[in-house]
Amino acid sequence: MNYPPVFVTAFASAEVKSRLGSSPCRVYMFGMAPQNVAKPYAVWQVVGGSPENRMDRVPDTDNFQIQIDVYGDSANDTRLSAESLRDAFEPVSHVVAWRGEDRDAETQLYRSSFDVSWFVKR
Repeated sequence: MNYPPVFVTAFASAEVKSRLGSSPCRVYMFGMAPQNVAKPYAVWQVVGGSPENRMDRVPDTDNFQIQIDVYGDSANDTRLSAESLRDAFEPVSHVVAWRGEDRDAETQLYRSSFDVSWFVKR
């Protein structure tokens, strides 16, 4: 399956790199962020989607629903990092949900979350 180019798109943005680093760029697939990673950082995961079915042929495009979660030590850094990712993704995908913000009681990290719908050619 072809997955959306989340990391490549994020890394192409100077604003994302200024907020989430460039060596490494702290955008990780879910479960892959290293222990004690520098903050802020982002994780992404596929939460849904479907093929673009056709009556006359097999699908040539898949639609992925991607959840983006940004974590940081301050609400401001977390929000600004989420905004930079939103700005990087909007030219090639559609923001479809704002999932809210919270602060984890155990880690004390702030979180900002949103979903994007991303069409990917097979």
